[in-house]
Amino acid sequence: MVSRPDGFVVLLPVKSPGTGKSRLAGLSDCERSRLAAAFARDALAACLATPAITRVVVVSDDAEFAADLAALGAETYPDAGGGLNAALRQAAAALRIGAPGLRPVALCADLPALRPEDLATALDFVASTAAPCFVEDADGTGTTLYTAWYDDFDPRFGSASAAAHTSAGTTSVPGDLPGLRRDVDDVTGLAEASALGVGLATAGALAGCAIPG
Repeated sequence: MVSRPDGFVVLLPVKSPGTGKSRLAGLSDCERSRLAAAFARDALAACLATPAITRVVVVSDDAEFAADLAALGAETYPDAGGGLNAALRQAAAALRIGAPGLRPVALCADLPALRPEDLATALDFVASTAAPCFVEDADGTGTTLYTAWYDDFDPRFGSASAAAHTSAGTTSVPGDLPGLRRDVDDVTGLAEASALGVGLATAGALAGCAIPG
């Protein structure tokens, strides 16, 4: 029998909004910055509304924006550099001391259509196995969520991360999970997320943008 975790602690890596979403072509720097910030706020809101998630830790090198997210209910951990995966491993190692019963979950912050129901369904599957798990993105090449117990926590976000996680023996979470799979890297992804229905922060940011196409 698999011992279910006491709950989950989400590690939400967040770039400085001013440097994020450079592939949203046709938008101004200000518009991209507003959208990147809004994506993170909506992802955080979905996490905080998911009962199985006990804590959310924002991992960022932008102390000012991290503080803004902390005001919404997150905790923060500094990204000291070395890349996304290294930052996530460092944050998980720090959490292990104070939260050994919580299973760490690395979740992308560019999920404006994320719903608590999607997260709850995915985490219910995760809780049924001790194996590392990941959620493949809607394009079939990337990863939007990765989780493993501390001893096995070894995320492989980056180019072709879905294949990298599969090659490492990580279990793919089944199900439609549309909002959890639809990350936004470009205007096509943004249009698809909008069709699913985005969160309040992203809807507000989009109202002031002229989206190409």
